[in-house]
Amino acid sequence: MENNGIISRFNKDILSQEDRVITPVYRDDDDQENKLRPKMLKDYVGQEKVKHNLDVYMHAAKRRGDALDHVLLYGPPGLGKTTLAHVIANEMGAQVKVTSGPAIEKALDLSAMLTKLEKGDILFIDEIHRLNRNIEEILYPAMEDFTLDMVTGAGAMASSLRMQLKHFTLIGVTTREGMLSSPLRDRFGIKFRLEPYTNEELTSIVTRSATILGIPIEDDASFEIARRSRGTPRIANRLLRRVRDFADYENLNVINLAVTRKALEFMDVDELGLDAVDRNILETIIKKFSGGPVGLDTLSAATGEDATTIEDVVEPFLIQLGFIQRTPRGRICTLGAYKHLKLKNN
Repeated sequence: MENNGIISRFNKDILSQEDRVITPVYRDDDDQENKLRPKMLKDYVGQEKVKHNLDVYMHAAKRRGDALDHVLLYGPPGLGKTTLAHVIANEMGAQVKVTSGPAIEKALDLSAMLTKLEKGDILFIDEIHRLNRNIEEILYPAMEDFTLDMVTGAGAMASSLRMQLKHFTLIGVTTREGMLSSPLRDRFGIKFRLEPYTNEELTSIVTRSATILGIPIEDDASFEIARRSRGTPRIANRLLRRVRDFADYENLNVINLAVTRKALEFMDVDELGLDAVDRNILETIIKKFSGGPVGLDTLSAATGEDATTIEDVVEPFLIQLGFIQRTPRGRICTLGAYKHLKLKNN
């Protein structure tokens, strides 16, 4: 009974999206994840086809003495796009200039970055879909012809100056590939979509991370964390760090299955990786709207969750599990959702 009380209090606290332990988006405490990230391609687990093709492209570029073609990495958050970008830099022996779409506010900011790049350097732009369209246009000649067009002066005294850039590689990362403009998207010669990981791949990641953290973990404990990680390495590493805290609290020298299950229970992460937010969405559709259909705005008002958050963060995994269907009339819960929540379908 005491545990249930603690879990109940915990549920009230995690309804904030920023506090959800299973959210795939980056949180402040994920800074600790940096030491867990692989540095070279051989240590990068999963995404086998992507790794193989990248190995070919990088080997060929190095053999020719050229910079790697521009790379676009896209897919759901938490799958290792940023990690893979840094792996590419390490494999190519290149220097990296890191920035993000929202951080580039003026054309002059981007121009300054481009002119400072040496041959073979990498310009890494996170959230590249959020680049201002006017600033984005500077990238077109830079990516295609390695030139930078600058306007000096104003009015009748204005003149255009074309500057030659050194051959660099732009690595763009985005969770919303569809929001990229066609001219920008077409200038990337190498494009990869990263896919969710299998439980076996995540088990390997958890075991590797536990070794780096300096605490042994049993195989069944690694798998237990992996299968509740929603196919996402970031979530797997985050859960591992929290399970390690429980193991340390109980003075254990190894993470076993018992402490793993206890920790995940207190964190309210169930066997499929759902938390209180996910179950609240499903239960609202089932109990308040007879299983649906229900519109997104109505569902948002009924649950107190932001409509964009429901659509972009919560729903994708529920749809992947087959628990929710999107129809022209609204969201519908499937029989699988009823079974998982142990609710009767009337």
